[in-house]
Amino acid sequence: METQMSRDLALKQLVEAALPHVVFDGWSDAALNAAIAESGVAPALAHALLPRGGVDLALAYHRQGDEAMRAGLAVSDLTALRFRDRVALAVRLRLEAADREAVRRGTALFALPTHAADGARAIWGTADAIWTALGDSSTDLNWYSKRATLSAVYGATVLYWLGDDSEDHAATWAFLDRRIDNVMQFEKAKAAFRENPVGKALLAGPLKVFERIHAPDRADDLPGHL
Repeated sequence: METQMSRDLALKQLVEAALPHVVFDGWSDAALNAAIAESGVAPALAHALLPRGGVDLALAYHRQGDEAMRAGLAVSDLTALRFRDRVALAVRLRLEAADREAVRRGTALFALPTHAADGARAIWGTADAIWTALGDSSTDLNWYSKRATLSAVYGATVLYWLGDDSEDHAATWAFLDRRIDNVMQFEKAKAAFRENPVGKALLAGPLKVFERIHAPDRADDLPGHL
């Protein structure tokens, strides 16, 4: 436990020290080297924690954002909120915990073919963190469909947020609400189709196949993982 805590603290110190350099150098080895020099973390430990350099540093920053979102949800009163509003709050907390320039640099990094799988895994991990924090207990195909849908909503919202200059990012939150409304409309249409006799007949075969799909047993068994 103590070893894990010291590793987590070292990562936090490295990310914090790197952020001012990321603005100029991106999530690069140069930013990592500067962070090592300024954080006081031993170089051997830093390279053991972040063996791929800048890309692992960017992923560590992303995971810390997920942790901040979970912490924000944990102290939020969700009882009066509809479920769609709880999801919107989680996405908003996640973006409010982020530095926009650091995310912009990360978006450019994960757009590269060599790191696209890492970027997909990071976004999926955020969607999984949100659903888990909100108490999702699905273990079938819904486990995947919920995270896939939220990954798309989150990814689109991040891109909108990066270019949003409205006061307090009001335009971003309105955009997010519209995307969630789109998802809810789709879910209602899907439910109506399933209840329709024709829909039931058409889905009878595929649903038998889908019943065999289950959520992964391991927490790290996520798309984008190599």
